[in-house]
Amino acid sequence: MTDDLSVEVPTSLDGVRVDRAVALLADISRAAVDDLVAGGRVQVDGEVVRVRSRSLSEGEQLTVQLRDQPPPEAPRPDPTVPFEVVYADDDVVVVDKPAGLVVHPGAGHPDGTLVNGVLARYPEVAELAGLDGADLNRPGIVHRLDRGTSGLLVVARSPRAYRSLVDQLGSRTVARTYRTLVLGSVEQNQGLVDAPIGRSLSAPTRMAVSRKGKEARTRYRVVQRFSEPVDSTLLEATLETGRTHQIRVHLTAIGHPVVGDDVYGRGRRLPGLTLNRPFLHAESLAFDQPGTGVRLSWTSTLPADLEAELDRLR
Repeated sequence: MTDDLSVEVPTSLDGVRVDRAVALLADISRAAVDDLVAGGRVQVDGEVVRVRSRSLSEGEQLTVQLRDQPPPEAPRPDPTVPFEVVYADDDVVVVDKPAGLVVHPGAGHPDGTLVNGVLARYPEVAELAGLDGADLNRPGIVHRLDRGTSGLLVVARSPRAYRSLVDQLGSRTVARTYRTLVLGSVEQNQGLVDAPIGRSLSAPTRMAVSRKGKEARTRYRVVQRFSEPVDSTLLEATLETGRTHQIRVHLTAIGHPVVGDDVYGRGRRLPGLTLNRPFLHAESLAFDQPGTGVRLSWTSTLPADLEAELDRLR
């Protein structure tokens, strides 16, 4: 086969089955496409396609690995990666991720990630690489936090834990709450943003509210309002789904971008801001322990840089 394929789905392929689209774009047989799908070599928006009848949507990024690739190098343990373990048992590890730490290896970040650090402390997590077709670079990872986001994240240590947590996330029984500071005075004391999210047509590296995107729901509650140096609001935001950049995209969509978010903030800044990352912290996490079914929960205090910003506003 020739070069790999990576294209933004055009209008002409909107609603077309992924196997048919790949066959047309790569000029290969449907049988060859079936082999590519079975081998995990077809992705849409970075997620491996498992069902060849999946329909494509305009603006999605379709990637097909056509060339045979050497086996990927597994992430290597790195005991120098800094992170705090707040809980661990035979099934799971709950960590408090510092801002600036990337969760797993990927383009531009081949090492020095949370995964590398977890492998150094819990070598058995390496056995989960590729489990159920998961990305080999993400052993044990069932959900992620952006590089600039701090806070709580769970990593699976066993196959049963991985499958249980994936199921719990799918059924939306994992509770994830964030603390965030946004620009502007949020009028309602609480609310729900229910708007699908997909890849931005104008900037493919960003996400956006899109009628052709995936279902996304974010609840929020006002914790405190500030009026100096400009109006801003401290919120508690709860994820009902887990789309990429969901909170940042949803709050921007209602006119209240996250303070310090240079990607979605549209140039709006809080005067005197010294933060070099979005004001976004994964404050609480709860799920059912995969082996016993007992409900477990944790909270994480605001890091010093975020607390200092609130002190300045107060």
